[in-house]
Amino acid sequence: MIRFEHVSHTFPDGTSALEDVSLEVGAHTTTVLLGSSGSGKTTLMRMVNRMISPSSGRVLVRGEDVAAMDPVKLRRSIGYVLQDAGLFPHRNVADNIATVPRLEGASRRAAKARALELMELVGLEPSLARRYPSQLSGGQRQRVGVARALANKADILLMDEPFGALDPLVRADLQAEIRRLRDSTGTTILFVTHDLDEAFILGDTIAVLAKGGRLAQVGTGPELVANPADDFVASFVSSQASRPLNSIATPAGQLVTDPEGRPLGLLARANPDAPSHTSDSPTQAEEDRAR
Repeated sequence: MIRFEHVSHTFPDGTSALEDVSLEVGAHTTTVLLGSSGSGKTTLMRMVNRMISPSSGRVLVRGEDVAAMDPVKLRRSIGYVLQDAGLFPHRNVADNIATVPRLEGASRRAAKARALELMELVGLEPSLARRYPSQLSGGQRQRVGVARALANKADILLMDEPFGALDPLVRADLQAEIRRLRDSTGTTILFVTHDLDEAFILGDTIAVLAKGGRLAQVGTGPELVANPADDFVASFVSSQASRPLNSIATPAGQLVTDPEGRPLGLLARANPDAPSHTSDSPTQAEEDRAR
């Protein structure tokens, strides 16, 4: 679906942002670009919709070199979600979502119907359709941003640290929503984050970028932990993975978080009607809940 072939990028001041990156993003999967600030994550992602052009190498989308594509048509065919959602403050929720369909010639009625359909898809109540961004919570604004990105039936969704400014419970809810959307719509997602836990939760594939835009390793979460490609990956993973954990009681069970309050997972509440066990060893169900 997306292919980066020996992509490099150097800024006008001579700073190297990316260095010979080759990466394949499979259709209907979520690929996470993971790394610290200055590793080139956002630069690489913005090459997909031609917001940035590579200094060398090429980027293919749906088998075509983006350099040969009309940038406006390309961008309208790809959803793009920013950390602040990027909503138009003077337009209500329905009109924000309907922006691209209207630009593409859809009637006002058809665009509004599409907006209401997408609001339901991302978990927004129809009663919010007439509200303006300033009247929404952070989580609601991000849901509107996702709905707008999908409004033109985009099969590719670019997400640049969209949940970084949200509180832990809202962030966990939206992470689950993105997984559900990917599974229900078959959308290909390229997701940028600096957070290892978020990468593990969302990524089918994780591409770790080092300072200077070097692609250090590509693999699944367990592969990064078990078989780091070099000292950088080992250090990056261990520095985030070896932190003490906290838990918060919620109606659904204990929400496990890292020291900064970011959610890692949910421990389901034990069934009070379940038969007791006399063994001191943990049961399989107990082990499963603890994972």
